[in-house]
Amino acid sequence: DAPAMQVAHRSYEVSMLDGKRLREIIEAEKPDYIIPEIEAIATDTLLELEAEGYHVVPTAKAAKLTMNREGIRRLAAEELGLPTSPYRFASTRAEFTEAVREVGIPCVVKPVMSSSGHGQSVIRTEEDVERAWYVSQHEGRTGSGRVIVEGFVPFDYEITQLTVRHAGGTSFLEPIGHYQEDGDYRESWQPATFTPDVLEQAQHIARTAVEGLVAKAKASGEKGWGVFGVELFVLTDGNVLFNEVSPRPHDTGMVTMASQRLSEFALHARAILGLPITQEHVALSIPQGTVAASHAIVVQGDGEAEFRNVAAALAEPGTDLRIFAKPEVHGHRRMAVALAIGGNEADARAKAGNVAESLDIAIV
Repeated sequence: DAPAMQVAHRSYEVSMLDGKRLREIIEAEKPDYIIPEIEAIATDTLLELEAEGYHVVPTAKAAKLTMNREGIRRLAAEELGLPTSPYRFASTRAEFTEAVREVGIPCVVKPVMSSSGHGQSVIRTEEDVERAWYVSQHEGRTGSGRVIVEGFVPFDYEITQLTVRHAGGTSFLEPIGHYQEDGDYRESWQPATFTPDVLEQAQHIARTAVEGLVAKAKASGEKGWGVFGVELFVLTDGNVLFNEVSPRPHDTGMVTMASQRLSEFALHARAILGLPITQEHVALSIPQGTVAASHAIVVQGDGEAEFRNVAAALAEPGTDLRIFAKPEVHGHRRMAVALAIGGNEADARAKAGNVAESLDIAIV
């Protein structure tokens, strides 16, 4: 009863890290396109299938690189020359200790194969080192393994530059501001406000990262079309650093369900199919001078989540709600997103937050 299973013609329950089982399903279904949606997937199997003639979106190589933080960081910093925070990688406890020493405290620790903050922690003092290693090995999406240690940078705020690679070239959506908690998205708003210089840097970095991945796609016979979510740090001195890129619609881009006529999901499908994408397709559809916001609704507990008081939560004009229909939560899980349009960033974020806070969510 996962959301996609509720609308699919057929469905399977399988670990997508199980390459053998993944191959069996793909060979049985013979899909026109294979569209990865999660980090924890057998990317080596996708590479094999692509070589056999299957189409992986945007390409199996891009999926492998971006779903492994080491692959994408080395591509961005070492091949493409993009500015990033200082970093080291480690596979053992001894290597981890040395990486922390080289990067310095404070620093952030993340499993190279994980997402949404799973397995991530911050080292602020020497006493945090042991705990950070434990969290990285036991709380990530794919179990124990290699980690990245990243140095703290004096960033002022974070943005996502959604970038669409399509038959006509590369297009940018209006940049999205976002707020994260424990490495996981909580709020986003569009358009974000910053100087023309920051916008120029953001788009240059996004274009370089995406076109670097597309070049690898073309080398493997794929087109590399689709939506890419490029995460960026804007430093206090106005310089912009590359953080990560996702070769698919981005969590923070859920705000586009309120801000644009074509959401990031519609644009992803349109690009994959080779349909035209113009500036009109990626433009905001909200009134000029207004801002759209999204607020993730994270539910904690153990059981089925039941949403109550929905009508009252949506009483304020310009608000909306998307409930994902995930059947259960065990621990904490993002179960819905509130959307709002306001006169400015603060207004839109407050309205979306009010929707989330007004809901009565029971675990039954």
